[in-house]
Amino acid sequence: MLKRLKLGRAGTTEIPINGLDVPLVLRRNARARRFSLQVSEARRSAVLTVPAYSSLADAQQFLSRHMDWLRERLDGLCDPVPFTDGAVIPLRGLAHRLNFVGPVRRRGVVWIEDPDEARIAPVWPDGLTDADDVLPLLNVAGEGHHAPRRLLDWLKRQAHDDLKLRVDIHARRLGLSPKRISVRDQNTRWGSCSSTGTLSFSWRLILAPPFVLDYLAAHEVAHLEEMNHGPQFWALVARTMPRQKEARDWLHEYGSHLHAFGADGAPPPEQED
Repeated sequence: MLKRLKLGRAGTTEIPINGLDVPLVLRRNARARRFSLQVSEARRSAVLTVPAYSSLADAQQFLSRHMDWLRERLDGLCDPVPFTDGAVIPLRGLAHRLNFVGPVRRRGVVWIEDPDEARIAPVWPDGLTDADDVLPLLNVAGEGHHAPRRLLDWLKRQAHDDLKLRVDIHARRLGLSPKRISVRDQNTRWGSCSSTGTLSFSWRLILAPPFVLDYLAAHEVAHLEEMNHGPQFWALVARTMPRQKEARDWLHEYGSHLHAFGADGAPPPEQED
């Protein structure tokens, strides 16, 4: 599988693997002490992290031992839902149909329209609705090839606005002061808190039900006081976010599904000592 690949001392290499429908990203990490294999749901790829001074033969053997695990994890990935005209995506947990309207003149690039027959359809737990369902329209103006990017930019702004509102509320309740809020396409974490007080979040939280976004806002605000997940940290979260368990359960059950939208569990195995 890997016999023709030459690894440098640093960096990443993306290669096809026989029998896999997604690429394998081979990453050499000088700080890694062992091999690790993961599936990136956001990028729909497998990632094999290789210690700096390991051999290609060792990497081959590790991958071979865990191919069954890797195939099982990849088979469990949700089908991607690209941002295309007519696609159904969630917004704040409710199904909306994308409508690329072309170059029309109107205030705003993206706007929501509720047809008279439209029904409120939560995406979870029942999944996306039937193709014939009449749903609220998420209209996107502009040339068709620009529409997905315009929609993504709008979703990021919506996420930032919702998160700022909830962060401000939780910060006041706990007497804490974040420095700023950043919304990005984070691949491995829904949120993070830096030592300088910057809170960063995944824009995909705008797709989830509002109480899930609210929980992540409370979670990262609490990290301004406690940079750990100890009892005092969870006491802070519980004080400002009573529905934390419900939100955590939701993320465990459905969080991986959020990575499917806009896209073109068991822990990862590690090498034995």
